[in-house]
Amino acid sequence: MNSNKTHHREKIALLFFLLFLAVTGLMGRLIFLMVYRSEHYSAMAEDLHQRERTIKAARGNIIDANGTVIATNRTVCTISVIHNQIRKPDEVVEILSRELGLKPEEVRKKVEKYSSREIIKTNVDKALGDQIRTYHLAGVKVDEDYKRYYPYDTLASTVLGFTGGDNQGIIGLEVKYEEYLKGQNGKILTMSDAAGVEIENEAEDRIEPVAGQDLYISLDVNIQRYCEQAAYQTLEKKGAKRVSIIAMNPQNGEIMAMVNAPEFNLNDPFALSADIPAPASEKERQNLLNQMWRNPCINDTYEPGSTFKIVTAAAGLEAGVVRLEDRFSCPGFRIVEDRKIRCHKVGGHGSEDFLHGMMNSCNPVLIDVGQRLGVDQYYKYFEQFGLKGKTGIDLPGEASTIMHKKDNMGLVELATVSFGQSFQITPMQLITTASSIVNGGNRVTPHFGLKAVTSDGKGVHSFDYPVKEGILSKETSETMRYILEQVVAEGSGKKAGVEGFRIGGKTATSEKLPRSLKKYISSFIGFAPANDPKVIILITIDEPEGIYYGGTIAAPVVGDIFKNILPYLGIDPEEEKTVSSFRIYS
Repeated sequence: MNSNKTHHREKIALLFFLLFLAVTGLMGRLIFLMVYRSEHYSAMAEDLHQRERTIKAARGNIIDANGTVIATNRTVCTISVIHNQIRKPDEVVEILSRELGLKPEEVRKKVEKYSSREIIKTNVDKALGDQIRTYHLAGVKVDEDYKRYYPYDTLASTVLGFTGGDNQGIIGLEVKYEEYLKGQNGKILTMSDAAGVEIENEAEDRIEPVAGQDLYISLDVNIQRYCEQAAYQTLEKKGAKRVSIIAMNPQNGEIMAMVNAPEFNLNDPFALSADIPAPASEKERQNLLNQMWRNPCINDTYEPGSTFKIVTAAAGLEAGVVRLEDRFSCPGFRIVEDRKIRCHKVGGHGSEDFLHGMMNSCNPVLIDVGQRLGVDQYYKYFEQFGLKGKTGIDLPGEASTIMHKKDNMGLVELATVSFGQSFQITPMQLITTASSIVNGGNRVTPHFGLKAVTSDGKGVHSFDYPVKEGILSKETSETMRYILEQVVAEGSGKKAGVEGFRIGGKTATSEKLPRSLKKYISSFIGFAPANDPKVIILITIDEPEGIYYGGTIAAPVVGDIFKNILPYLGIDPEEEKTVSSFRIYS
């Protein structure tokens, strides 16, 4: 009996001991949390009752060569609701659905959702946002935001690009210079009680946004407009699929204009053109949008045709395998191995020197120059002129040259490459290479970006671009300028001539693949003044209807552009056109 009592007392004592240990442990843990971890848990508690809303940063402007803003921002509003703060849900649903043009059931679903914040609508016009504020609806937040706005709608759309719903760049310069344009978002922090209701008289904490930097570019709105007007007129007149024009300073690579007509509306970039049939699926719709946003000047390659004879001629002169006075015979074709390769003039040009072979755009003459160079030497100049790589333009998605591998290049391939067939390059690559041939022999990097400037004007980041000097001699460059001036003065490009100005250039008519379709790209590349080029222009007319010869339909378009922009650029006409100062280098 006594043993049972003793055993019972021992169990009670053990129980009290264990309880003492537990209480001591809890007290120790509590002291640890209160003394050593108090700051951590205070912060967690504050976070639990702190609500955060983003203040979007103003995206930097894009500004043209004259200081004209061509991409900017409009103030809009984001309307949102906080469930625990709403006092009159029916009134909130009724007013927001009416003012925002939304279905009441859609608004109610978000109003009744138990979450920290539900966005009702973004990109709301500021005047409407201000109107909603006047209702003083508890739990409804109206935060100012920014929406990208393009004052000129379609101007240079494939160059500028546009932004998405999050205000991030998607294509073009908007995405290429995202790190400079985007800025840094700010925050609004408010305190709420355990039920999620904002605490009255509790001040909001604000972390102010930092605006993005303004991007200054070389594109000139006025020159862009001249070029766009010419492109659209050609598009309509010739019923072409597309017309692209690039205008550039050949001395430094600054691009003054880049047109891809038809352009699209930057303020409504997801709207397909009215003449496009309704897509059958969302995938098809996206494919159509991708095609609409595409920039053929840099994204697409093509066979350049006779404009590429500039490269063959420059290589031949530089290597010393041809001189201006060298004589050739054109019977209307040239036989290379087992191939009969025709000249565009069926009856042939007869006997002619190299200068007139270029003026006549004679295929057999250029084939002969290519054969004199040989595969190894031609390939060397192809690479030396920078044609194997990309131009390095500051736009995304640049395509590479599609060229025969040297080991697979025989005499027939050499012959066709010599007059611009059987390989493909981008229009940007062609005009960049031509620039280096006429500017004295310096390979420039084509570009738009000049500098990025902070909103206060104090921080300036200037962009630098590589120049590869001496890809051919100054003497060869001077000879090429003379040849190409004669092409316009008396040869196949004479419709590009402008009274009083010295213009140089080269025509082309290239047949698209497959040849059986009989579809063509007509083009012309021209520069002025011919003795000291300040501007070079390339036009490509994709699938023109009717007459499709570059000298007939492309050259006069460039001539008209020169007529408008040369005086604008401060280039005065000469009283008398002369080339008497030219020296022939043999």
